[in-house]
Amino acid sequence: MDRRNFLALAAAGAAFLVASAPALAQTAEAKAAVDAAKAAGVVGEQADGYLAFVKPSSDGAVKAAVAEINSGRAQIYREAAARNGVTPEAAGASAFETVIRGRLKPGEYFRSPGGAWAQK
Repeated sequence: MDRRNFLALAAAGAAFLVASAPALAQTAEAKAAVDAAKAAGVVGEQADGYLAFVKPSSDGAVKAAVAEINSGRAQIYREAAARNGVTPEAAGASAFETVIRGRLKPGEYFRSPGGAWAQK
């Protein structure tokens, strides 16, 4: 990856952090449901910047919360990509790196680019 692309991805990651709370337009209920599911090891962060189920869940509220937050993230990634001249996929991957470094709590799960789930 050349320096220009790296800087653009870093900017996309920073944009995600700055804009994530208000721009995601997530409800407090969705955030609380996802936070609880993450703490329980049911939901984790993926290398593409989206949430996914670590374990199957039949909880409709958690499924809806994951879908709501992922929808908001998709919007953020499209906007960051357009501003920074990268793809939405690259913006999502950059956001994942930012989340892993600073926002993922010990014990929460993440899925590496190779596809394996691991705990922080």
